[in-house]
Amino acid sequence: WFSGDDVYMANENERQEYVLNENGIIFVGNAKYIEARGWYYGQFQDHLLNICLTMLDLSLYYRQNAAIDVSRRGDPKYVGRVISSMINGNDNDNGVLLGKWQGSFHSHENPSRWDGSVVILQKWRQDNYKPVQYGQCWVFAGVMCTVLRCLGIPTRLVSNFNSAHDVDRNLSIDKYYDSSGKSLNIGKDSTWDYHVWNESWFIRPDLGASYNGWQVLDATPQEQSKG
Repeated sequence: WFSGDDVYMANENERQEYVLNENGIIFVGNAKYIEARGWYYGQFQDHLLNICLTMLDLSLYYRQNAAIDVSRRGDPKYVGRVISSMINGNDNDNGVLLGKWQGSFHSHENPSRWDGSVVILQKWRQDNYKPVQYGQCWVFAGVMCTVLRCLGIPTRLVSNFNSAHDVDRNLSIDKYYDSSGKSLNIGKDSTWDYHVWNESWFIRPDLGASYNGWQVLDATPQEQSKG
């Protein structure tokens, strides 16, 4: 609400939606059958703020240099980076959710059964900050939205269908065939049915005013790029 803040959003209707709204819809499925799933963010529920602040204190950024980490917590670029790392626990940093996309889910929660962030964050705290099992992209995005809204950063979810996964970074999805037209399974590029990530609203004094506005953040664990 303060016009001098990096996350100031002038439109009151947008503030109501992207900061204060505790309920939302996440779109999943595929381009020919899009499913709308209800999601409870619950960013103002009891103890959620303490959980979110603890998340910052458990991050590798804080553990590496607590003084520098705390001094940068007024910067939404920095906070977004820390939180996007802490939402998933696939890089062994006490993150909130462990990602899993294949195999059996019978010993833990199937990602498709989650319908809100609060129970996930509470379970993470109750289990002494061990990653909750399991999450997939829309679950990571839903929890990320909760945490960032709780910390006062306007945030929304974005769903993309036929989502290109370009492993070799050449800006194309490469498919290989032999001389008879038979498909060869030698390329690692793929097209996912869908992917869900977040956008947060803040200015970019580091890049210039033309970059102010919605900034992409993705909490789904990624493959390493160039190490």
